[in-house]
Amino acid sequence: MRAATIAVISALATIGIVACAGDGGAATDPVEVEAPADTVDAGPAVGETIPANFAARDASGEERTLGTLAGDNGVVLVFNRSADWCSYCQSQMVSLNGIRGDLEERGYTLATISYDAPDVLADFSRRENIAYTMLSDQGSAMIDAFELRDPQYAEGSFAYGVPRPAIFVIGRDGRVRARMVESDYRIRPENADILTAIDRL
Repeated sequence: MRAATIAVISALATIGIVACAGDGGAATDPVEVEAPADTVDAGPAVGETIPANFAARDASGEERTLGTLAGDNGVVLVFNRSADWCSYCQSQMVSLNGIRGDLEERGYTLATISYDAPDVLADFSRRENIAYTMLSDQGSAMIDAFELRDPQYAEGSFAYGVPRPAIFVIGRDGRVRARMVESDYRIRPENADILTAIDRL
């Protein structure tokens, strides 16, 4: 994971987050933060709404929508490649478990989404004591709906259909309030930077 930066402003610039500033949780005009070369412009922009048909199955096989996922203020949705074979994703998933309570105190639930089957997620969740929702997007329908499919993997590759690593802070109204999309799958933001970005909303 990326080393934490000292100053809050530079930390946000480093991970390439753009956020909506507002009071009372209301999204207003986005505040753009300069993105570094290792971020990529993919997925819904800040202020846009996520696909209206958003749905994925959790580790138990139950279908989940934004309405069944979001806390009082929304959900932090983390796209990752695989809980089965991607060590960077596995490390991130375990680390994110540590801020689940901090996010809930801020009114946000936490969920990850990958192309893994529900049973793969259930096994990982049990093994690592994951306390947040892990979503299965087999067939990559939501990954494609968010326009996050990583183009470097061709059909026939075991990684075909994986997303670029991405984090979206989504309000209960479905609007993106903050986002970060990386071009390098080895780079993930620090938990403290995610919390700081949310605190700036």
